[in-house]
Amino acid sequence: MVEQARHVPVLLDRVLDLLAPALADRDAVFVDCTLGLGGHSEAVLQAHPRVRLIGLDRDPQAIELSRRRLAPFGDRVEFVQTTYDGIAEAVGGAKVDGILMDLGVSSLQLDAEERGFAYSKDAPLDMRMSAGTGMTAADLLNTYSVDDLTRILRDYGEERFARKIAGAVAREREREPFTTSGRLVELLYDVVPAATRRTGGHPAKRTFQALRIEVNQELESLRLALPAALSVLAVGGRIVVESYQSLEDRMVKRAFTALATSTSPQDLPVELPGHGPQLKLVTRGAEQANEQEIEENPRAASVRLRAAERIREAT
Repeated sequence: MVEQARHVPVLLDRVLDLLAPALADRDAVFVDCTLGLGGHSEAVLQAHPRVRLIGLDRDPQAIELSRRRLAPFGDRVEFVQTTYDGIAEAVGGAKVDGILMDLGVSSLQLDAEERGFAYSKDAPLDMRMSAGTGMTAADLLNTYSVDDLTRILRDYGEERFARKIAGAVAREREREPFTTSGRLVELLYDVVPAATRRTGGHPAKRTFQALRIEVNQELESLRLALPAALSVLAVGGRIVVESYQSLEDRMVKRAFTALATSTSPQDLPVELPGHGPQLKLVTRGAEQANEQEIEENPRAASVRLRAAERIREAT
């Protein structure tokens, strides 16, 4: 299938290495919270014949394509259409041995021009991961106040020119509502100073990121998903998270660090029962792709990977 051929899972070998101690040679349950086209999950199922997969995705098209790809694994695979903050309900409250979150927009969504995620092609300003459900990016641009647009661009896109862009959008939509990505990209070329364009990458990158995050409520979903995922991770189980922008990575770092830290008073000579760390950090900080990986898979350029292992149940 064309979609499968073009899909290269990010940091696949490293993900497999990190998950292996929790999945190898046992009847284990692995949850792929962001199934996409199923590349990571296929590799896990091939590497560990006794593993059972629960694959989650909010996009029905992704579920259907993964269903075809993973059909050879039969009843070892279960699919659930949900956002990743629905993990506890998806696993029925059971404990699981491995969890993967590959955050951000999937290859399927980026490559589907009609979804409007990519700024390199003129397409409808949609950006919904659950196609056909909820507000589109065009709706957002045409209805949000200048203050709200500024906040989104500043907080979610870390855009220095947020206020200037928001003002320009408001003026332009009075002339004609926004419908396509090409017109927005043209506006951004006009608004973002040339000097910044030369050193800061494509002028649309940060704005498109911010719009996508707001349309899909990605950070709110992640805020709920991290504690939900950690609550169903069994002792000895491992969680791997791949983030593609600093806001997500900071949230993952905080969630992991909080549970990897003792809650005993620092001046006590011994650890209080039930106050020791619940997690062990498996990676030292956030790991990045090397030059070879980025050359083979440009989408790995911005990845930040963190992993942790549960060493104690919550009390």
